[in-house]
This record gives sequence, C-alpha cells and structure tokens, in this order.
Amino acid sequence: MLRARPSSLLAPASRLCGPASAADGARFARAERHATPCAMRGLPFTLTVLFLTSTLWLAPRTTAAQARFADPAADVERVFALLAARLALMPAVAAWKWQQKVAIADPAREESVLLETEKQAAALGIEAESAHALLSLQMRFARDVQQRSFTHWEQAGFDVRKVKDLTRELRPELDRLGFELLRALAAALPAFVLPDFRVRHSARAASLMSTAGLSAEDGQALLAALGDVRASPTTHWLERIRARGELRVGTTGDYAPFSLESAGKLRGVDIALAEAFARSLGVRVRFLKTSWPTLMRDYQNDAFDVALSGISHTPERAASARFSVPYQSGGKTPIARCSERTKLATLAQIDNEQVRVIVNPGGTNEAFVRAQLKRANVRVFADNRAIFAELLAGRADVMITDDVEAELQHRRHPGLCRTNKATFTQADKAWLVQPDDQLVDTVDTWLKSRLGDRTVARLLSRALAQP
Repeated sequence: MLRARPSSLLAPASRLCGPASAADGARFARAERHATPCAMRGLPFTLTVLFLTSTLWLAPRTTAAQARFADPAADVERVFALLAARLALMPAVAAWKWQQKVAIADPAREESVLLETEKQAAALGIEAESAHALLSLQMRFARDVQQRSFTHWEQAGFDVRKVKDLTRELRPELDRLGFELLRALAAALPAFVLPDFRVRHSARAASLMSTAGLSAEDGQALLAALGDVRASPTTHWLERIRARGELRVGTTGDYAPFSLESAGKLRGVDIALAEAFARSLGVRVRFLKTSWPTLMRDYQNDAFDVALSGISHTPERAASARFSVPYQSGGKTPIARCSERTKLATLAQIDNEQVRVIVNPGGTNEAFVRAQLKRANVRVFADNRAIFAELLAGRADVMITDDVEAELQHRRHPGLCRTNKATFTQADKAWLVQPDDQLVDTVDTWLKSRLGDRTVARLLSRALAQP
C-alpha cells in the first residue's frame, strides 16, 4: 500500500537558502541534490522564469498571452509561397540573360550554389541529401521557366521594356529568398513527415506549378521532394538553435498552471519560462503542440529542442531522454467533489467497483491509475482541460493528478476539493532536453540561476490565483 506523503503549497522565504524544517527538507531532497548553495533549494511548485528586467535579453519581449501554437499548415504554405516568389523572378532573370546573350544553364555556378546551400541547410538541421534533391529540383524548375521565356521571345520577339540587372538587383533577392526558404523548410520539417502530407498539399503544389507554367508532373515531383526532406541527426543542438534563430518548444497546452491553450492563446508558467529562456539565447520561441501519449515519440523524432509542460521526471522517460535539473516537486493526490471528500481520501477507498475514476490519457496520471487501481471503474477522458467539468457534473467521482493541478482546480472550482492533503507519490518536474551536453548545461545553468530568484514562486502564486 502506498502511503501518502505530507504536502505543502508554497515554501516560506526561509527556503531560499535552506529548508524550513528537517521534514520539509526531506521532501525536497531529490531536487536539492542538483542545486548550488542558496541558488536552488527545491521549492514546492517552484518554476523558473526570467528576471523581468528587459535589459537582460537580446530579443524583443513578448508576453505569454501572445503565445500561440505554430500552425503546420501555415508553415508548409510559407514554403510554397517562397518557392512561388523565387519562380516569379525567373522571367526577369531570363530577360537579363537574353539581353546579355548568356546561356540559361550555368553548371559551375549551380554547383557552387548547391554546395553553399547544403552547408546552410545542415546548420539549420536539414539533412543534406534531401536538401540537395529539393534544391536541384528547384533549379530545374527555374531553368524550365526561363526556357519558356526564351521560346516566347524567339517566336514573338523580345518585349521586355526594363531589364533588371542580375548581379545588382536579382541575385540579392534570390539569395534572400533562398535563405528564407531554408528557414521555412526547417520550420516545416514536422509537417513533411506526416503520412498524409502529399494528399493534403497536392492541390497547392498543382496551383504553384500551373501559375509558373510548369506541369502537373512537376507538382508531384515537388511534393515527393518536400515529403523526403528530413532533419539531420546532430549532437550540436545549441548551435542549431542559434543558427535557426529559433527555440522549438514542445508543450501540451492542457495542463494548468504550466501550459494551457485557451481561445487560441497559450499561457502558463512554462510558457513564460520558455519565452524567457529563448530571450536569454537571443532567439525567437516557437511552440509546437505535443500530447502526453506522443510526447516521447515526438522527442525521439526531434520535433522540438526542449519540452516544457509540467513534465514529470520518470525512470521510463529518463531511459531514453535527457532531463534538466528539477524545477518543481510534487506528487499524485485525489480531487473530487467536496461533498465526497471523506469518502475518497485513500487508495483503498478509491479502488472500489462503485467508484468512477476519470483520467487523462498517456501521462503519469494514467500510469499511476493503471498501476494502483485494480477494481475501480476507470474512464479515460481525452481533454484534460475539460476533465474537471466531468467531476462537477457528477459524471465521474474522482481524479488522481498532481497536487499543484488539484490545488489550482480547487481554487478555480470551489466545489472541487483535494480529498487528501498529502500525496501518494513524490516526483520532480523538469525540462525534456535533446541530447546535447552543451544545451543541457546551458539549460541547467539558467534554471539554477533563476531558481535562486524568488520571482519563480511569485509567478506560480499569480498563476494559482488566476481565475
């Protein structure tokens, strides 16, 4: 039988450089093992956030209220738009070559451009072979569009009144579009691997080819090349983040007070935390949607650089992933309608055929319920944002979740109560970090420094107080 552990919400100020008591110190011993003296004493519900002095950060500030999930469809559309913009310049390129009596094809220059572009692609995390194939196809499209212009002028005469200079006007714009295209490809990498990518975007590819005067077969070739673009394996994640100018953050958007999506906007302690860390690197932040069932698969597929969503450090996850130092400590506790609090306080009371337990899928809540409850009537409910309404409506009796979430929901819904002031387990929360020693060290150093700043506790206090 699991015995509940004492639980407290917010540590007193004395915890900044040491536990308030021996018992309090024992509760947070695991988090404190990673700390520096007086800089990281594992406070309950202590999460890290930046100093609010704007002079510390290189990038423009945004607020958590402005944060949104990236839109994979918009990412792919940007790729198509940049491809279209580049092809739209080809008649002007052709006009300069016609006037200067220069051949359309320039194999030596094309090879040089390909080699340089492959280097840029690699720095952005795009696998070289797939990048080479796409860029070679793009060059072939460019030659075909130019050839159409040459054919027209051969038949009807040269009719371009103002010819732009290739070196001074057109190539700088082509170079700019080329680099922007690489960045767009890097952003759209998660969309390219989706099984329905070609079907979903076939009409857009056909439209692009038609506008450029190319064939439907060219559209299919483009889709195939885009669908083959992959991320390159790396151990230098921090360098890649800086090269992209972007920190990709995985988050679920369903776990207040850490990460919650509402009305299309993200807010929560972890959202502010991710934005702050990105600013410390001088890069933008890009939030990518993950879920508890797919979290570790997305990590293994390099879908993000770091993940923050109140993620528990578990042995199963640690076996295949890197974690930061812990930034919060807590455990599982039950929450139910306040009228039922005395009836659903222990695991023995909850593990009953008459008790309806509700749980969100794929995370540590479900793992705990599956391991500890053998007789209760368990229902998996997909939307963690709406799960507490099920309790209030009487369609479920109890949920076992992290104590910080239980406390938040009690404050937001006075009809719900923690039925046990202790916790059944104790676990740390930490960032999932891609396996790069330099990136892990950078995250840890930043977190330890911020854990020595009590803005963290204040941030969580504000989050718990929000309606």
